[in-house]
Amino acid sequence: MRKADEAAVLRLYRTLPAGKRREIAAASSPELRAHLVRIERELAMDRSPGAMASVLTDGREMQAPHLGLIDAAFERVAAGQPTRLLLTMPPRHGKSRRAARWAPLWYLRRRPEHRVMIASYSSDLADDHGRWIRDAILTYSPQLGISLRPGSSAANRFDLAGTEGGAVMAGVGGGLTGKGAHLAVVDDPIKDAQEAASPTMRKRLWEWWQAVLLTRIEPGGSVILIQTRWDEDDLAGRILADERDRWTVIDLPALALSEDDALGREVGVPLWPERYGADALAEIRRSVGERVWWSLYMQQPRPQDGGVWQWPWITNNRISAAQLRGIELTRIVVAVDPAGGDSAVGDETGIVAAAADRDGQLYVLDDRSGNRGADAWGRETCLLAIELRADAIVVESNYGGDMSRQILHQAWQELQREQRTDNMLMPAVLSVTAKHGKRLRAEPIAQLYEQGRIHHVGEWPKLEQQMVTWVAGMDSPDRMDAAVHALTQLADRLQSEVSTSLYQDRRLYERRW
Repeated sequence: MRKADEAAVLRLYRTLPAGKRREIAAASSPELRAHLVRIERELAMDRSPGAMASVLTDGREMQAPHLGLIDAAFERVAAGQPTRLLLTMPPRHGKSRRAARWAPLWYLRRRPEHRVMIASYSSDLADDHGRWIRDAILTYSPQLGISLRPGSSAANRFDLAGTEGGAVMAGVGGGLTGKGAHLAVVDDPIKDAQEAASPTMRKRLWEWWQAVLLTRIEPGGSVILIQTRWDEDDLAGRILADERDRWTVIDLPALALSEDDALGREVGVPLWPERYGADALAEIRRSVGERVWWSLYMQQPRPQDGGVWQWPWITNNRISAAQLRGIELTRIVVAVDPAGGDSAVGDETGIVAAAADRDGQLYVLDDRSGNRGADAWGRETCLLAIELRADAIVVESNYGGDMSRQILHQAWQELQREQRTDNMLMPAVLSVTAKHGKRLRAEPIAQLYEQGRIHHVGEWPKLEQQMVTWVAGMDSPDRMDAAVHALTQLADRLQSEVSTSLYQDRRLYERRW
């Protein structure tokens, strides 16, 4: 085959789908096949940071689905899509190695004319990332197709040969005057718990973020922030509070918390089971304690003190579904706290089921809360009531009380037409008019938890996290409010002990004992 013909074949080969390329490779001469192998390596390196890392390390670089999400963000940026990405995930799960090393290296290979900025909590750590990328370019230059400009090889700044592209590294708080970037990667902007707990340090970080880093982004540029959560008011927390609609948010807790998990995991499934399985994570949880576990590993930072609930009140009294089967329940209720009330937390509709036995022990049976419209939450509430044979539905009536009752009745009638009510009479709909502050409503139920009289049947991570992180003065989340409504409705036998005389809204009326 003439050289010109061979070059044409190789150019065409790059544009073909994988199946067709395999057919051509199988029919090729050994000499041509060697060229095709080289092209396949180049195509793989173009595909993603992880694929490039695998090629250059002969498959030794670790891969995992969550690292693929980091890859996908850099692929979008390289394709010219301006991106604002906030990705939160636990420590020791490969985020820095992928996001601050392999991915920027891959990006510079794909867009050598661009400049990349990498920032971390200290200039030393940022320089470590820069040194690694620089050394990788020196080591793999022929495969990467990029090289360093002569005389430009500092760990904190280097330029690429034949282009204006390159990279600059900086510590959070450091100056970046005169240095622009098409892509800024901020990896672990907070050093430790002491720094995260300091309002002064958090304010300084936010000011640096606004006045320094963001002002250095080129038009159409991108920012990728990857961090472990430390505090509700950390950098990620402020972005979530003030700018969430402008950002793509990917939250990756060590154990999946919800059905809309970014990786499609079932609740409770580990993020990287091959490296940190359920047993390993349980040991980490025991070692670091609940506050660190929920902040650093579950990406759900909680206040350090002052909460109405405490973790041991829940964890020490938890029972299994098998244990519940041996208990005779006298009442079962489903409580609803519709979105749009005085809670600004999550804008969810709280739907929580609870039960009581003859001895006055209470049980949290289910949490079906979520972001649902009126038709959806009414239907979900009724379906749960049917499933559990509930005798009452308790609904928060402060906001659209009559409408809420109407939604429930309409949902029940629809299920009757579908023959899905199992011939049940509709449970009584009991309205709750909350005339007292959130703390006054929550404290009597928290006292029952402290006394060991309330048992969670299984684990309800989002509900439990909301309970233990809530302090007076905060907006109370809807899951927690729904649980309080349900448990208060069931607590009448203990009312003299838990101060439910505070309530004047007849929520304990029509109980069954």
